[in-house]
Amino acid sequence: MAPGTRLDADAIEFAENPEPRCACVLLLDTSGSMQGDKINALNAGLQAFRNDIARDALASRRVEVAVVTFDSEVKVVRDFTTADQFDAPVLTAQGLTHMGSAIQQALDLVEGRKATYRQNGVQYYRPWIFLITDGEPQGEADGVVAAAAQRVHDAENAKRVAFFAVGVDGANMAQLASISSPDRPPLPLKGLNFVELFVWLSRSASAVSNSKPGDMVALPAPAGWTKV
Repeated sequence: MAPGTRLDADAIEFAENPEPRCACVLLLDTSGSMQGDKINALNAGLQAFRNDIARDALASRRVEVAVVTFDSEVKVVRDFTTADQFDAPVLTAQGLTHMGSAIQQALDLVEGRKATYRQNGVQYYRPWIFLITDGEPQGEADGVVAAAAQRVHDAENAKRVAFFAVGVDGANMAQLASISSPDRPPLPLKGLNFVELFVWLSRSASAVSNSKPGDMVALPAPAGWTKV
């Protein structure tokens, strides 16, 4: 879609649906180590997220979802759309793990979307970036991950974004901790409980979107999908 076309579409969308927006980027590892049961379970989780959040009429109009995948390439496979219009992609796995570049892409998407909200007079909640990976950065130049981590820390400290990280079996949790904010440490996924994880994400996004922008909201306890 050409930039001008997207701007026109946004103006129409915000006129028809002026609700405050809660932007959420799903930042998903599709590298080769995710092949097989892991990618199948991740796809099932995405469908569960789509189905669960659709049950909340207000959240489905306020939560905007984008999907960014990373392997040897970083791809925006779904640009921001409200949850009622979200079509969960079917992902495949291959290649290396360009995680640092993917984090930068997700942060760029969030900043661009916030600028669009401001241009259109739309209120918004603090955006979320939700990283899921089973490995560690691979195949990137030195310094790419460090720069991404610093940017995450700066954005978290300034309350410009909430960055969540989930480590699937095999993930380098120490490295994920160095990327994440100390106040929001990464959590390990229990087995392949992606459906439970994405239902929790849906309920959490619903809780936030049913509040007023700027309110403090207690998220549901992450029971059932994490080992902690």
